[in-house]
Amino acid sequence: MSFQFYALDDNQFAHLFKLDDAELAKHGAVRIVVDACPGTPCRVSLEDAPVGETVILANFEHMAKTSPFRSSHAIFVRQGVTRAQPEPGQVPELFRHRVLSIRAFDGAGMMKFADLVDGIHVETLIEQMFKDPEI
Repeated sequence: MSFQFYALDDNQFAHLFKLDDAELAKHGAVRIVVDACPGTPCRVSLEDAPVGETVILANFEHMAKTSPFRSSHAIFVRQGVTRAQPEPGQVPELFRHRVLSIRAFDGAGMMKFADLVDGIHVETLIEQMFKDPEI
């Protein structure tokens, strides 16, 4: 089975960049200036934000399925960047220099597989994971 990485749509976050810090806080978000690279992985561009760039750190529900594994977590987004569109089977460079937590779910939203992998080996783990027809 083939896999594909998808970047998030920048339109989901554009309104956050117009808010002051107090309004951002009401959304559970903060504005930060990047002080190290790599370290601030943008979920829109699928690139690390460069040092000195201002980004928004916001909560994002990435597993919306109604199950015990429903989940959200903090993500970084950059303003004015092009949404990445990786080809099927292509792993964005952003993931290559990180240890990744890989999880896979069945149609009911139940976790069927979880492991850690060095980003340079992620394809092997994804291919192994997709051998399970329930995933």
